[in-house]
Amino acid sequence: MKLFFKIIILSFLTISSCKLQQNEKNEINTNPPKAEFTKFDLGESDLPTLKNVVNDYESLFTIEQLEKLTLLIREYEKKTSNQIAIVSIKSIGKYTDFSQFAIDLSNYNGVGQKEKNNGLTIVFSKTLRKIRISTGIGTEQILTDEICEEVIEKTIIPEFKKGEYYLGIEKGITELMTKWE
Repeated sequence: MKLFFKIIILSFLTISSCKLQQNEKNEINTNPPKAEFTKFDLGESDLPTLKNVVNDYESLFTIEQLEKLTLLIREYEKKTSNQIAIVSIKSIGKYTDFSQFAIDLSNYNGVGQKEKNNGLTIVFSKTLRKIRISTGIGTEQILTDEICEEVIEKTIIPEFKKGEYYLGIEKGITELMTKWE
């Protein structure tokens, strides 16, 4: 008899719990997430505000690849204080010079610590078939234009030609980090 009552109570609790969960699923969300638009999104600025260390505006990376690159960059920043940003972009808006766009983008977003000028931004575009590494003045003393150009030509571009954008960027920043220390 006690067993019979226990089974009935357990069944009742299970059924009422399921109905409660079903009712919660059917409720209308009165606070939907708000969309955030930047001046870049609205076409009011040619320079996007970088929200992460990896900004994939061309959707070339998987979520896992974005996470791996972000972790690699953040760990490096903790160790050295040097800041790196990666940006893939479809268009440079009204700009006609990709290199100037990369420099302005890096400056606009303040990549690197102001007092150390220790920033590095890799801007690339599959659509435009362009890439540029922009460095802060402090960074440029170690990672010269020649070193950056060599990393682009010998490490990054060969992977890009195979369609391996993640590998190109990952190998490139790893090589730059090694030379930067």
